Amino acid sequence: MLASEIIELESFVTQTRRDLHQIPELGLAEKKTAAYIRQKLTEFGIQEIYEVIETGTIAVLRGEKTGKTIAFRSDIDALPVEEETGVSFASKTKGKMHACGHDGHMATLLAFAKYLTAHPDEIIGTIVLIFQPAEEGPGGAQLILETGILQKLGVEKIVGLHVWPDLSAGKIASRPHGLMARNAEVTLKIKGRSSHGAQPQLGADAIVAAGGIISGLNSILAKNINPLDAVVLNFGTIHGGEAMNIVAKEVEMKGTLRAFDDRVYDEIVRRIELLAGEIAKGYGCEAEVQFNHMYRVVDNDPEMVQILAETTAEYYEETPPSLTAEDFSLYQTEIPGLFFFLGIRNEEKGYIHPLHNGKMQFDEAALLTGVETYVRLLKAFN
Repeated sequence: MLASEIIELESFVTQTRRDLHQIPELGLAEKKTAAYIRQKLTEFGIQEIYEVIETGTIAVLRGEKTGKTIAFRSDIDALPVEEETGVSFASKTKGKMHACGHDGHMATLLAFAKYLTAHPDEIIGTIVLIFQPAEEGPGGAQLILETGILQKLGVEKIVGLHVWPDLSAGKIASRPHGLMARNAEVTLKIKGRSSHGAQPQLGADAIVAAGGIISGLNSILAKNINPLDAVVLNFGTIHGGEAMNIVAKEVEMKGTLRAFDDRVYDEIVRRIELLAGEIAKGYGCEAEVQFNHMYRVVDNDPEMVQILAETTAEYYEETPPSLTAEDFSLYQTEIPGLFFFLGIRNEEKGYIHPLHNGKMQFDEAALLTGVETYVRLLKAFN
């Protein structure tokens, strides 16, 4: 049950989310978004505000009661997605949309800030509010860590959330240890030799080699990895060739790799490099593999998850792990952290579309559960 003081924030959280939804900006270019956030924090009377990595913002609230230094984080960037919702507050920028719910994350954290400034007696220890750019890439969490500001502020625990269309509105869900996967972007370039299509024996067909490599790489998951290990290796784009009557001299494939276990992840990386190269040779081609190792496993501190479960027992669920990835994991490499999912699904209202979809939409009232959870955790962690 939400506290009455939280319910009173519904109009604020609704308007804030809709304001932000209309001005989506991509990673490290969130200038309008940052200005909006900083204006709101200033209006609340927060005086200790730091601007980091240009579009990042960190606000600090210090209470009279001694306690831990706890950080709460929201990402602020949008996606290169064309909006298809038809709502009155739709994106004003063609080809960009808050399709991953970061507008809801910001609205939740700003509502939490508004609540705390209106109830200063509930500020225990030091509260650090992180509005982080570039979660979708290249990884704003790491950039903020590299500034050293969280270390200087003495952050002892960090908390974050993500709106979750698979979970009913009014619910939250998490799990100890691995919640979300480690991931990498994989680029595979195959180089062959062109010839006239009527004389294929004079060439080395990169397209045929690509087909063999795709089939071979799928065998890694089927035959080299324990079936009980959750792994994804998927190639989503393939480009190559010059004309219909020319043997293709080059093909480029791009995909994603995801796993929960570092040993499994490293083994797949090794086998991709080995198999791609050897299979390409069999077709008279060469293969070059590049990995952009992105985020680590979202590895939740078990004690923090236990406190979350006990503190929000009436609306908490334990969730299975998800092979999606999150750069919140990078904070957890240095600071004990808790990440949880915030339900936004409502089938009656048609809020059923997944993240990164141009039709993804939700009822802002669902965000109040996130604010309530933040307030409860602040008390429970001290």
